[in-house]
Amino acid sequence: QEQLVQSGGGSVQAGGSLRLSCATAAYHDTIYCMAWFRQSPGKEREPVAAIDSAGTTSHTDSVKGRFAISRDDGRKILYLQMKNLKPEDTAMYYCAADRWAPCYEGSLSSRDFSFWGQGTQVIVSD
Repeated sequence: QEQLVQSGGGSVQAGGSLRLSCATAAYHDTIYCMAWFRQSPGKEREPVAAIDSAGTTSHTDSVKGRFAISRDDGRKILYLQMKNLKPEDTAMYYCAADRWAPCYEGSLSSRDFSFWGQGTQVIVSD
């Protein structure tokens, strides 16, 4: 059951940019960790980036320098800015949030997150 509302995504050529958004209004003020995960067909859902309530961020190695997670506490929205996209970034992207989940690189696990967005497809072509 999706409790977060995602927008953005779509199709782009390699080297292009996209921004994903995730509205967290009902949960934003009580959440400790917000994150983005992605899942390709036949693969497990993997973490992409996370941000905690203090604004500390972490990004998986494959997206460092290209993706940036951020949050707008006034508008209660989580973002993922994606630049220099590569075909291997093609996946379904999900936002997630939780009051207690570990929120640093190496600790992120989809099992720890209670609230999820509906998913949005990102397709990167050569």
